[in-house]
Amino acid sequence: MATTTTSVGAPTRSGELLSERIAPGILPKVLGRFDMIAIFVAIVLFAVQGSVVQPAGASAFVYWILGFVTFLIPGAIVTGQLGLMFPGEGSIYVWTNKALGSFWGFFAGFCAWWPGTLVMVATAVLVVNLLQFFLTLPPFNVVNPLGALWQPGIIILAVIWFSSALSILRFRVTQNLVNGVFVIYGAAILTVGLAGLAWLLGGHPAANDFSRSAFGLNSGNATFYGLVILALLGIEVPLNMGVEIRDRKAITSYLVWGSIVVMVGYLVLTFGAMVTVPVKGVNSTTAILTAVQTSLGAFLAGAVTLVMVAFFIFNTTVYNYSFARLLFVSGLDRRLPAFIGRVNRNKVPQNAVLVQAVITTILTAVAYFLFNGNANLSVGIYIALQAAVTVIWCLSMVFLFTDVLIIRSKYPEEFKREQLVPVGVFWAASIAGAIASAVGVLVTLTGGWIFTGQLQGSWNPSVIDNGPWILIVGGVGIASLAVAVVVYLLGLNTARRAVAAANAGAGVAN
Repeated sequence: MATTTTSVGAPTRSGELLSERIAPGILPKVLGRFDMIAIFVAIVLFAVQGSVVQPAGASAFVYWILGFVTFLIPGAIVTGQLGLMFPGEGSIYVWTNKALGSFWGFFAGFCAWWPGTLVMVATAVLVVNLLQFFLTLPPFNVVNPLGALWQPGIIILAVIWFSSALSILRFRVTQNLVNGVFVIYGAAILTVGLAGLAWLLGGHPAANDFSRSAFGLNSGNATFYGLVILALLGIEVPLNMGVEIRDRKAITSYLVWGSIVVMVGYLVLTFGAMVTVPVKGVNSTTAILTAVQTSLGAFLAGAVTLVMVAFFIFNTTVYNYSFARLLFVSGLDRRLPAFIGRVNRNKVPQNAVLVQAVITTILTAVAYFLFNGNANLSVGIYIALQAAVTVIWCLSMVFLFTDVLIIRSKYPEEFKREQLVPVGVFWAASIAGAIASAVGVLVTLTGGWIFTGQLQGSWNPSVIDNGPWILIVGGVGIASLAVAVVVYLLGLNTARRAVAAANAGAGVAN
């Protein structure tokens, strides 16, 4: 049974959201340092990105380092400062409320939430891709496994609802499972790196060019910087559970150690794929697994694949419960219907989780069942939605990097008390992070247009041509943001009526 303890008419301190006062009283503090690191890695370290950047050649390593310096580390600095100042449930939703007011707070929260919800479909799709690779290995040797469109659709729905079931258990139980998978996921990533090392030690030449010129950056590979930025999105997400953290030191710990794990992980994955698998004809999802198969054999490749499958199932769970918290606090603040701001007997926001599950089920049904007779249309719907929400997520990061500078001005004493680095570093981090986020938007929409003068943004030109891509993705993004504005206005009207009713009831009682 869903329960909560919300008092609409109760007064709050100046600038304080209702959810900031209510959430700490109904959500238990269960997350420690290791939990936060596991959540951070689950959100940010997607092993398949080691395959996605491989076509850049050896310059992929340079782009990873640039991404770490200009986006991941600045994001960690800014997130750490805001998290220590205002460790409320909802992270960017709370911080932008503090910086820019209620409308922009809700808008930024939506820009963070909508992509996270759609990523649940994307991670489920990765489960399908990994299973397809697994079934091509001996002894199965299946040709075109799961080829009918409805088959991936069934698996995607199973992953979404399984993750939803896990997300409404007692949080400590769910997180223990996530932590266990995190450990074996780390072992699988190291195995990919070991595959590359074993290949070289076995006397084989590197499969790709590692000469000095191969590390050069140019207009032909510049778009990979944008792809690196997209791979590093999600720095602030663990603080969606801000009031559920037991020790505030866990905030800085996860940002430091989590970032180190992410940086090492991506470099190891890229190394394993680059030295073992030729760039020409590389599969953008499974090259890291091909590296293990080529160097260490089909058995280990199958084992690593199954670990990756388990990771992305539980990764979907992490996305599910993390982003449900954004819906939950919006429900507490009456920006969304009040039932979304309720928790179940396990003290987790069950209704918010189920709302996400229903939304992703509908989108999956449209893409994989309603139009299953037209594969190109189904793929087109899927990639356009994913690209649009990627643009929106990058936009939310611009809010993050802007918030810290405005909050420094509005809350100077609190800022100074928690100050992590000199003010100049905050300025540099905010500028670098905002520019990197803008590059992420530009690359998603146009590809290398700024460098080559040609639109090359489409994720699958055979389905959506590069010309209409920017219009379709941009249109879906704008329509999504328009929905956010409408929902905010409706929620504002509902909240006003609720407050008026509460005040009228208090007047009658007096």
